[in-house]
Amino acid sequence: MIQIDDKVLSIDILQKHFCCDLAKCLGACCVYGQSGAPLDKDEIVILEDILDTIKPYLKPEGLKAIQKQGVAIIDTDGDLVTPLIDGKECAYSINKNGVCLCAIEQAWLDKKVDFRKPISCHLYPIRVKRFTSFIGLSYDQWDICEPARKLGLNKNLPVYKCLEDAITRAFGKEFYQQVEEAAKLIEKENIKG
Repeated sequence: MIQIDDKVLSIDILQKHFCCDLAKCLGACCVYGQSGAPLDKDEIVILEDILDTIKPYLKPEGLKAIQKQGVAIIDTDGDLVTPLIDGKECAYSINKNGVCLCAIEQAWLDKKVDFRKPISCHLYPIRVKRFTSFIGLSYDQWDICEPARKLGLNKNLPVYKCLEDAITRAFGKEFYQQVEEAAKLIEKENIKG
């Protein structure tokens, strides 16, 4: 673990490799799991505000799930998460050429909304947990992401570099630069995680 300001990061974020390989995993992270994607409270307001705009992007069963459950639900752990379709895929997921994608992100790409997607989705495989005095960032190594680990290794792309945009969006450019400097120092000092 390393600490930068009020954030404690798993060293794996700096040393392990990752690069999403949608051609291999087909967006499985949006389909499988124990519950929906974690949400921040402010994201619920955003989702409520953009719902009418993203409706045309949603598949019918996704829209039905949102209308029935709301834009967010509280899961069995007491966390705010995206609703699911029949307890499986995210209600905001869409299928494009056999690949599971995000309706919210598609609307963002089409410049219909300013919100890209929930930050937990954008940051994945980094998971964020807020504690009283610090924010913990860990690297979630889910078996369905094995193709992403292989591709990241082939491209020599560390997790943090793969997620530069997401880390910058979540914590700012200065924090990302500090992560980059920490990674260089760890590599120079040959520190193992």
